[in-house]
Amino acid sequence: MKEQRPQVGVGVIVRKGNKVLLGRRKSGHGSGSWSFPGGHLESDEQIEECAAREVREETGILISVLRRGPFTNDIFSEERMHYVTLFVVADYVLGDIKTREPDKCERWEWFEWNDLPRPLFLPIQNLLKTGFDPFS
Repeated sequence: MKEQRPQVGVGVIVRKGNKVLLGRRKSGHGSGSWSFPGGHLESDEQIEECAAREVREETGILISVLRRGPFTNDIFSEERMHYVTLFVVADYVLGDIKTREPDKCERWEWFEWNDLPRPLFLPIQNLLKTGFDPFS
């Protein structure tokens, strides 16, 4: 049996005013939970490039002022998956939000940081345990 290694995910905390963008996941691990836009870091890709690409692919919007945030160690026991999630904080710039991957995401909505919906995707649960605040 081949040894399984953790995968690298990138979660993008898109800020607009005092709110952040979350989508309700439809497929894969974390189905039914709320998550930031994001995805897998590709080979030879910079973290910020991945963040901008994933946000554009999933929502159609443009972001700017990308800053590296913290990371989380996320073990999805039931699915037997392990991710290290790198968070990027960015500001909304332009565009109407569209659900561009309807097979993966039900819808996108803006939420205040202190009033996030439930259930949250495991990496966000782990991020909140650190006390990180993308507005400070």
